[in-house]
Amino acid sequence: MTREPEPPADPTTDPAADPPADPRLRQWEPVARAIALLLGPYAEVVLHDPETDRVLGIWNPTGSRRAGDPSYLGELAALDPAGRDVHGPYEKVLADGRRLSSVSAVLRAPDGHPSAVLCVNLDRTPLERAAALLSSFGAPTEHRPEPLFEQDWTERIQHVVGGWVRDHGRPVERFGRADRLAVVRLLDEAGVFAVRRAVPVVAGALGSSRSTVYALLAECRAERTPA
Repeated sequence: MTREPEPPADPTTDPAADPPADPRLRQWEPVARAIALLLGPYAEVVLHDPETDRVLGIWNPTGSRRAGDPSYLGELAALDPAGRDVHGPYEKVLADGRRLSSVSAVLRAPDGHPSAVLCVNLDRTPLERAAALLSSFGAPTEHRPEPLFEQDWTERIQHVVGGWVRDHGRPVERFGRADRLAVVRLLDEAGVFAVRRAVPVVAGALGSSRSTVYALLAECRAERTPA
C-alpha cells in the first residue's frame, strides 16, 4: 500500500517548517506570531498580499482559512488617502454569531506602496461572558427597603446626589449651578434640611460652600412661595 504524500508544512502554523520564502513573511512573521501568542487562542492574525488578494500567512485561524486562500480585501485605493494606515477597531460577526473586534494595518514598502496588510481579529466572546458575569455578581434585584433608611438622613443625601450623577452622566465635580439647584430642591423635598446638621453634609457632597447651599435652598423655597 502506497502512502499519500503529506502536504508541505505551513510555516505560519508549524514552528518546525522551513523558513518562509516570501520576504514579507520573513519580515512580519515574528510580529504576527508574537501577537498570536499573546492573545491566543482568542486572536486570529492574518497577513494578506494586497497585489494577489491572497492570504500570505495565518496564525490561530478562527475557521478553515489557510495560506493561499483568497483575502477578499477590496481596493486599498478606496481608503481615505489622508487617513492613517491603521484602521479599527471595527466589528466583524462570524456565521456562528461570535463578534470580533478587528484592526487592520497597511504595511508599506520603502517606496511607499502597500506591501502587505496585517489584520488582527479578536474574539470578544470570553470578554463578553466575563463582563456579563461581573455585572450580575452582587447586582441588586430588589428595590431598596426604604423603612430601613428613612431615619438615616446622610444616606438619603448620598442616594439623591448619586442618583443625579447616574441619571445625568456628570460627576459632582462637573455640576453646574442648575445641577446643584435641582439636587438641593430634591433634598429639600425629601426633608433632609429639617435636620439641623444637614447643610454642611450637603455642602460636602456637592463640593460647595455652606453659603452656596443656603443660597440655593432659599431660591428653591422662594420658587414655591406664591407671589
